[in-house]
Amino acid sequence: MGQLQTLKTPVCIIGSGPAAHTAAVYVARAELRPILFEGWLANGIAAGGQLTTTTDVENFPGFPGGIMGGELCDKFRAQSERFGTRIFSETVEEVDLSQRPFQVRTDDHQVEADTLIIATGAVAKRLEFKGSGEKDGFWNKGISACAVCDGAAPMFRKVPLAVIGGGDSAMEEALFLTRYGSKVYIIHRRDEFRASKIMQKRALDNPKIDVLYSHATLEAYGNEKGHLAGLKLQDLKTNETKDLQVSGLFFAIGHEPASKFLKGQLKTDADGYILTTPGSTKTNVDGVYAAGDVQDKKYRQAITAAGTGCMAALEAEHFLQEHEIQQGKSEPTPAENEALPVNGRVPREHRPV
Repeated sequence: MGQLQTLKTPVCIIGSGPAAHTAAVYVARAELRPILFEGWLANGIAAGGQLTTTTDVENFPGFPGGIMGGELCDKFRAQSERFGTRIFSETVEEVDLSQRPFQVRTDDHQVEADTLIIATGAVAKRLEFKGSGEKDGFWNKGISACAVCDGAAPMFRKVPLAVIGGGDSAMEEALFLTRYGSKVYIIHRRDEFRASKIMQKRALDNPKIDVLYSHATLEAYGNEKGHLAGLKLQDLKTNETKDLQVSGLFFAIGHEPASKFLKGQLKTDADGYILTTPGSTKTNVDGVYAAGDVQDKKYRQAITAAGTGCMAALEAEHFLQEHEIQQGKSEPTPAENEALPVNGRVPREHRPV
């Protein structure tokens, strides 16, 4: 590894989704010239996060006809660039939060930041079986990991649907899907749920929900249009296989927040979600803020992530003012001057690849 290039900034943002880019827009419009690390296939997902794994997004304001997830992410990025955010397609490998300025390191850069906004998101857990993938399977062609995001789509209306899981999330998603599907099956590999008793009761009392205990999914198969048509299941007690015709399958087996790279420097809950002060994005380290799904295990929506990104930006700006770090506005090095935005855009030859 060669010598790292050192950069300084009042605000460094780690992430690439709606939380990160909303924060970037607010910070950049305050003329603080933030640095944003969007990652390079961080957590196995392209820059943009979970939105890049979805097709039509119909519940983000401003797009009455809907918009593709990847296109929406491109618009987020373009808006951040327009106001002067310096974006690097590099994955953050290490941070040091023991003192300010905070140290952020990638394979190519060392950044000294007066404040840090962490918006690295969370990845929905998926099961792997034949037909569940993106290339040769039915991911985004009937298989999803977010009923609230995708369940209202026309392809899931008045057709049988299935949810895999046994916790509160699975119960909530199954109940939500009863608004649209003709029938909802909950598939669980154990003979009892781990969900709270009240959520179990709500699901079991719903006439549109059937439960398949002690069953595992072996395969997903499609129809002539290339969309999900059904599942092959195995009864784990009898080893018998059965066919379940459904047009939609939703994984509800949890999420994994992208917080491991922090190596315990911020307080998290037992699942790894960063803990923030209620009504705020402040963490237990002054000057460090967490926004989006990395700190939100309840809503996990693009629009709520964007809202917390705004909060984090405003709180970071207030922190800089309170600590009189007014001259901390990033001044580019001579080498960086060539890559400064022209009319809000970084020249193509200087963009990271």
